[in-house]
Amino acid sequence: MTSSAPGIQARHQQALDEGRFLIQRCSACSRHVYFPREVCPHCGALAPALVAPGGQGTVAAVTTLYRKPEQGGNYHVCLVDLDEGVRLMSRVEGLAPEAVTIGLRVRARVQLEGGKGLVVFDPIGQAVPA
Repeated sequence: MTSSAPGIQARHQQALDEGRFLIQRCSACSRHVYFPREVCPHCGALAPALVAPGGQGTVAAVTTLYRKPEQGGNYHVCLVDLDEGVRLMSRVEGLAPEAVTIGLRVRARVQLEGGKGLVVFDPIGQAVPA
């Protein structure tokens, strides 16, 4: 018999679509987990709980992809280490791609694009785009 409850990834995306960024925290080993999964990758415990992170982190890696202006111009992709100890891929808003550097402190926020929520980052100490 199958469960009618949505899986962890569907619940995670639903929270993002509602403007909430959640990661998981395992009640057995107390470690944080991202991207959400059914089993803690650290200790094997079932169903780590979804929790709201503090949202601050540090850019750990960044690459700039160069495109012609008529193709949308340059953009960047970065890896951000949240203070909770998880890493995710995203982008930093409000800075030119070349200005996003390793070590930059950032804060997460959910941005809706086409009705779907996704996590982006803003540099700490700068205004958040409207």
